[in-house]
Amino acid sequence: MVLPEPFRMSRVVLVAVPVPALDLLSYEVPVTLPYPEAGMRVLVPLGSRVLTGCVVSSAGESGSSTGASLKPLLDVLDSEPLLPVEVIELARWVAEYYACGAGEAIAAAMPPRPWVVSERQAQITDRGRQVLDGNPGGARGIILDLLSDGVSRSVTQVGRELAARRGGASRRGGAHSVLGAMARDGLVRVTQPLKGTGSAFKTSRVARLTAQGLELLSEETALGKRQREALTLLRERPTGLPVSELARRGVPGTSVKGLLKRGGVRIDLEVVERDPWSSETVVYAESPERSERVLTAEQVAAVESLEAAASSDKFGVALLHGVTGSGKTEVYLRVAQTVVARQRQALILVPEIVLTPAVATSFRQVFGARVAVQHSGLSDGVRHDQWHRIRKGEVDVVVGTRSAVFSPLPAVGLIVVDEEHDGSYKQEESPRYHGRDVAIMRGKRCGALVVLGSATPSLETYQHASSGHYQRVTLSRRVHSRELPAVQVVDMREEFAERGPDVIFSSVLAAAIDDRLLKGEQALVLLNRRGFAAAVLCRQCGRSLECPNCSVSLTFHLASGRARCHYCGYSRTRPTACPDCGGAYLEQVGFGTEKIETEIRQRWPDARVARLDRDTTQRKGAAARILGRLARG
Repeated sequence: MVLPEPFRMSRVVLVAVPVPALDLLSYEVPVTLPYPEAGMRVLVPLGSRVLTGCVVSSAGESGSSTGASLKPLLDVLDSEPLLPVEVIELARWVAEYYACGAGEAIAAAMPPRPWVVSERQAQITDRGRQVLDGNPGGARGIILDLLSDGVSRSVTQVGRELAARRGGASRRGGAHSVLGAMARDGLVRVTQPLKGTGSAFKTSRVARLTAQGLELLSEETALGKRQREALTLLRERPTGLPVSELARRGVPGTSVKGLLKRGGVRIDLEVVERDPWSSETVVYAESPERSERVLTAEQVAAVESLEAAASSDKFGVALLHGVTGSGKTEVYLRVAQTVVARQRQALILVPEIVLTPAVATSFRQVFGARVAVQHSGLSDGVRHDQWHRIRKGEVDVVVGTRSAVFSPLPAVGLIVVDEEHDGSYKQEESPRYHGRDVAIMRGKRCGALVVLGSATPSLETYQHASSGHYQRVTLSRRVHSRELPAVQVVDMREEFAERGPDVIFSSVLAAAIDDRLLKGEQALVLLNRRGFAAAVLCRQCGRSLECPNCSVSLTFHLASGRARCHYCGYSRTRPTACPDCGGAYLEQVGFGTEKIETEIRQRWPDARVARLDRDTTQRKGAAARILGRLARG
């Protein structure tokens, strides 16, 4: 095709779009748009859609575009790069190494809410109304009747309604072709309005007193009572007050509007940063001063060895092999202080979201407000604001889960992968990357020290350390020379033979908990399965309730009364009869954390019990509150 004159002599950029398995795409940059740099977001046409993409690199000047088949960019959304080039290159390595689309990998590095997309919408035309008056049948008649109120509806919504009226979702996909034909016949108008915004910052409307407002306040003018109260409040607050705060103090929006018309106030939009620390800080009963913490001899040796490696500003990997309770976190803190003193940043990765509050609290005690958190348990708004704090260089330390490996830190000098052996560092959805390995690659690209910490290193890490590829630092003793815990293995078959198959707590475990509670101490009961029962089994036919998507047994949750799949999220109510044979003998077998909690409350009714799993930490800050209660006894 031949492009219009404004698009000739345009340049070409390579763009990554968030579409699975799709490689980089080439687009022309019209001369009417500013030339985007790598890392900027752009609006691009892709088939019948409009998507947000990220410019990866320039393909050079394209020369005359006469006869060119490249599509032009529609818009440039950023005035400066959103993603640093270093993060883009890391994401491209992830795409190549883990065999996924470049857009998928770059999407993993983007902050929340970065995409603007189009949604096809249909609206009836005057010609369509004329045809509708003739009572047309079939799919066209259903669609015209649905759109007869003149309101635009998404094509997806029209498809759902069409399928429902025609008696089955199997025919839903036909709506697109039917609407396309109707649009060609002039019966409907199909448009593509954009969804989303270029900015996801939270703003607040702040009212400020003007010179005219001071005059109104000093003169005997016809001011309403609420208007005068508003001006008096604003006179006492030169920096202004949010309109919402004025409303809370009894000044309605109508009074503010009246003052705005008279020039007594002005309204400014200010960005409000969402604070994650109310949900990410563990409050301890006693927090010893940093100066009181004396390192053990092994910790001192470990810190000196790792500080020397970090100060070289060269890439290196070290295994911090320390037994549980040997003080690995304190070593991370001391090395991070050295790195930050050299004007570089530290990235601390933990395997689970629930671990971030305690770790983030430790680093916040040292680095204050220059600590950010990044994990999927935060709301999109909080993650967005934290991400942009990191991008602007307002942060020295980032604490997060595997996705934090893509944090836009400008000069990473230390990367810590705590509990590096944990399987949670493996991403289960595309891009299926391993957070530990991507962290090592990032360290290599930016000349940082990567510290892999674990009491039980993975086989590959231990082999690399044994062969000399990684530096090995050992902490063989616990802090204060505490003894390692005694471990007793109990054969539950003997418990079952003596007390029956329904026993959960062995006599040894029950006696140990009794002893702890009598001494006023605490006990942790760990189980790697949540829910009340592992399966709902029919005793008549032997079948269990299964997930139709994953073919695994559904876990029964007592609080909700539903059986859930922990893989895809499918759930259903517990039936009264077997869906396969109709038998009424349904039995709940196995147990999870919910059942454990119930048993503990029944057996030790005076004990203060908290359950910490994914079900109890859905609400913002729930994990930190539970850990704080535990820390305070």
